[in-house]
Amino acid sequence: RDMLARVALLVFAWAGGRSPHVPSRTLRAAPRAAVVRDVDVLVVGGGHAGCEAAAAAARSGARTVLVTQRIDTIGEMSCNPSIGGIGKGHLVREVDALDGLMGRVIDEAGIHFRMLNRRKGPAVQGPRAQADRELYRDAMLRELQAYPGLELYEASVEDLVVDEPAEGSAAAAAAAEAGRPVGRACGVITADGSELRARAVVLTTGTFLRGVVHVGRESRPAGRFVSTSEAVEPPSTGLAATLGRLALPLDRLKTGTPPRLSAQSIDFSRLEPQPSEEPPLPFSFLNEGESVAQAANLITCHKTYTNAETHRIVVDSKHTLPAYESGDGKGAGPRYCPSLFSKVERFPEREAHIVWLEPEGLDSDWVYPNGISSAFPPDVQLRLVRSMVGLEGATILKPAYDVEYDYVDPTCLRRTLEVSTVEGLFLAGQIIGTTGYEEAAALGLVAGANAALSCSRGPPLTVGRHQGYIGVLVDDLVTRGTTEPYRMFTSRAEWRLMLRADNADARLTPLGAACGLVGERRLERLREKQAAMQRGLRALRGFALPNAEWAAAGFGVKPNGELRTAEQMLHVPRAELCDVEAAMAAAPHGWRKACPEGASLLPLPSLGREAMEIEVKYSNYLERQAREVARLEEHAMASIPRHTDYAALPCLSKEEVEKLTATQPATLSEAGAIPGITPKALFYIYNHLRQAGGSSRTEEGGAAEEEVPEPLRHHFPGASDASDASGAEPVAEGL
Repeated sequence: RDMLARVALLVFAWAGGRSPHVPSRTLRAAPRAAVVRDVDVLVVGGGHAGCEAAAAAARSGARTVLVTQRIDTIGEMSCNPSIGGIGKGHLVREVDALDGLMGRVIDEAGIHFRMLNRRKGPAVQGPRAQADRELYRDAMLRELQAYPGLELYEASVEDLVVDEPAEGSAAAAAAAEAGRPVGRACGVITADGSELRARAVVLTTGTFLRGVVHVGRESRPAGRFVSTSEAVEPPSTGLAATLGRLALPLDRLKTGTPPRLSAQSIDFSRLEPQPSEEPPLPFSFLNEGESVAQAANLITCHKTYTNAETHRIVVDSKHTLPAYESGDGKGAGPRYCPSLFSKVERFPEREAHIVWLEPEGLDSDWVYPNGISSAFPPDVQLRLVRSMVGLEGATILKPAYDVEYDYVDPTCLRRTLEVSTVEGLFLAGQIIGTTGYEEAAALGLVAGANAALSCSRGPPLTVGRHQGYIGVLVDDLVTRGTTEPYRMFTSRAEWRLMLRADNADARLTPLGAACGLVGERRLERLREKQAAMQRGLRALRGFALPNAEWAAAGFGVKPNGELRTAEQMLHVPRAELCDVEAAMAAAPHGWRKACPEGASLLPLPSLGREAMEIEVKYSNYLERQAREVARLEEHAMASIPRHTDYAALPCLSKEEVEKLTATQPATLSEAGAIPGITPKALFYIYNHLRQAGGSSRTEEGGAAEEEVPEPLRHHFPGASDASDASGAEPVAEGL
């Protein structure tokens, strides 16, 4: 009977339906080969989530095995050959601050670097780098092969091994009633029947979970195409059936990738160039103040545009798209990285959309046309491409395609990314509804670290929303879930001025060290940076000139005799650190007696220079955000009157109003426990209560407890900590 049920599930999965929940006493297969590995942590999948998960687990001291279908595709950039961007670049910096791999690897393989939003404020600036695909993949593989405590194992994982009480037993009933996990993941089964056992399993299957690739109306089971050929990598079907039997909430998503073009067939003379910034700004804090490996080989990207003819072809060819794209299917696509068809349909008033032409490598003829993913049939794709300026004679080396796949609703996860009903099973990456290499890497690091920490019974790695974009990412997923591929933006963070890309190490490296996730080399680098910033601040505070001299040097101040320090000058609009430093060098008489060594402090240190300038310029705003965080922590037990009219608070979203009205929380702490209620919403409620005069520290009017209540800890974990457990000096948020 079990065998028949399993066959039925597999047939149903290959046909594209959802996996039903079939109860069984055990998820173990019948007789199989002997156990070939017995370790602490097993990571399934060699994509960006899997690489970071495996490295984090090994870094935390766990004996770790990374299982992947093909070792030669570890770290493969399946879609765009780039890392970073707005919001995404912040995640990469945070992964690096926790001693992850992605930042160091892109510094090895990057061939085009830019800081996006440079003309805007520092909170929304995002580093981005174009990569050489082969260099990136090779660098990632070298990192993992040399990682202590980590083994790479080539095999296709077909099933999970889960120990669980017999169906209907008293133990199963007691666990379910108490809300405890009803099973424990303890290994996997590979395609050849071998068993790999572990105390924790991390699934990072990407788009492989019952994946189906589409080109036009033609479809076939696959997780993705091999990068430079028409071959496909097979999907993981048995594993999807197992997750269904474990009663995990499964649904379908889709993503897509554009065609690849031959550089030799493109007329670049008719296109607008975009050179790399020089000098390139590294991603990794270990390389801060230095350069990147390919600094002498930086490339130029170009851009073209769609036009009226392009849009006409898109509209006229709608009927040739896969069923879900043209309105008949299940897989929801990414809202913020939409297909060309979605853009034309959603914005009919737009006459053109930018298409970036990004070379895929230093020695590659392949070009990635960023912005035109749509899985039309190959002949339609060619007409679309050739309708654009500079691409009239373009050759398609590989057609665009979509992939539709299963994902698990992340609301079934704890904040450690462990499945709440299956102890020892962790999920990360696209399997829980995200899109993008950077989101996958961040989640992989959290899942891998917590899998290892669960084995050692150590405290988990949790990041609050006020501590990092990683905290925002995890909190959004596990409290709100997602019905479309989730992408990170700076707008998702309430405290984004505190969560800048330049200070990720100050925010997260001590936290990682407290969990045993960060090595001494990175801690020492942070101490060096902090010391350099302190030297710079000492110089800025130890130098002063009358306003008349500052005005003569070109600064926008009234030319009077009032003394102003160099630090205060950075608060003046449009004042830049480089200009202030030049004025200091030109006026040695400005050094104050309290800073006799002043002249020796110039030039200002390059290490930590950007972070120091931002901390000084925006100190008032940073202090205000820090006060908001502290105020929410202090007033967590403030009472909320019954029948509060949340609709009268204009700053709350419609979703927040509906949830608060339905729940009617009695305190801010209870409001913070409602899924989807953000710290900013709590702050608006607190301000409303204070203005109305209806709040109190507790229900009885007494003093609030010093400890943050449990429901708010996911917003502010460690907010009261004065130092980290690693023994390192505490990092001052505002210096």
